[in-house]
Amino acid sequence: MNILILHGSSDLYGASKILLVTVRMLIKKGYSPLVVLTDEGPLADELKTLGAEVLFIRLGILRRKYKSLPGILNRLWVMRSAYTAIKNLIKDRKIELVYSNTTAVLAGAFAARSMGIAHIWHVHEIIEHPRWMYRFLGNLLNRFSSKVIVVSAAVQKSWSKYVSAEKLQLIYNGIDYSPYMAPSDKLRKELGIDDETVIMGMIGRVHYWKGQAYFLQIASALSRQYSNIRFVLIGDAFPGYEYLYDQLKALIKQENIGHVVYDLGYRTDVAELLAGFDILVLPSTLPDPFPTVVLEAMASAKPVAATAHGGALEMVDENQTGVLIPVNDVQKATAIIAKLVGDKALRVQLGEAARKKVLEKYSPEAFENKMINVLE
Repeated sequence: MNILILHGSSDLYGASKILLVTVRMLIKKGYSPLVVLTDEGPLADELKTLGAEVLFIRLGILRRKYKSLPGILNRLWVMRSAYTAIKNLIKDRKIELVYSNTTAVLAGAFAARSMGIAHIWHVHEIIEHPRWMYRFLGNLLNRFSSKVIVVSAAVQKSWSKYVSAEKLQLIYNGIDYSPYMAPSDKLRKELGIDDETVIMGMIGRVHYWKGQAYFLQIASALSRQYSNIRFVLIGDAFPGYEYLYDQLKALIKQENIGHVVYDLGYRTDVAELLAGFDILVLPSTLPDPFPTVVLEAMASAKPVAATAHGGALEMVDENQTGVLIPVNDVQKATAIIAKLVGDKALRVQLGEAARKKVLEKYSPEAFENKMINVLE
């Protein structure tokens, strides 16, 4: 079966990593996936290494900065040429199925409908505000999809208001965990941090709802309680959102924590760096659908401190594999995480339980089997 896969970025964050797993699986099963991205980048390089054919088309990707009505109209205008290009690909390459990864990609849904072939949408997002966009995307998902794959029960519940139950298919993400199970002292050596110092880190694309500012506020409070703690930020901003990165730098200076915070920017050696963490924090201020970084941390046997909403509620068993913290309450969040900072045995206990859970419940084999069943 010839499958056309559409994706809106060429980074290697959560949804892109899952796309990479999916393409690897399809090639292994003998399918011929053709992947369309918007630009060159590390994802494109990885896909080419797998042997996948990669093309580049400006798809008119939907970002939060386009959440106004004028923004949507702008995107629809850009999508016109993408729609034509995708239709031509479907015809020329005898495409039998179009697979759109994330709700940021719309053009493939329209092209598949016009060419009379199946369209599957893999939804990694919870977008309930603004309400008109939520309704707009929900109706598109329902009308222009044969199946809608959702990555968590939280995502399923969110979109079930507009998407019929028979179309929704819950498939938890699963990745190759072997790179995350190997010990590494790379991070501590790179930063010159001894083994007695606790490293608390955050990994994620810099965005207003991802909670980097919240992380730094918690870091500031913890640094006043503990002298043997350091904080690591990994991740960069979408093009056009660099001002958020500048705001984080200003906050670090304002809180006077530059001597205990290490901002490493975008990195591809996440598995090795994560091995050096003692605690991973997921401080998202809006519901994070099913963060891949939590799977990676759990496989690395690290306890996770996550804000109590979204997919994290399905991933983190409170006081068993990690802890749940409130949204935007620095004092309470600090008190909860402090219990982990001050108790190494507890960190090890929760981390080992986290690894056990991720290997049993979120296995790559289960992900692959369910994905193949849906695609076929």
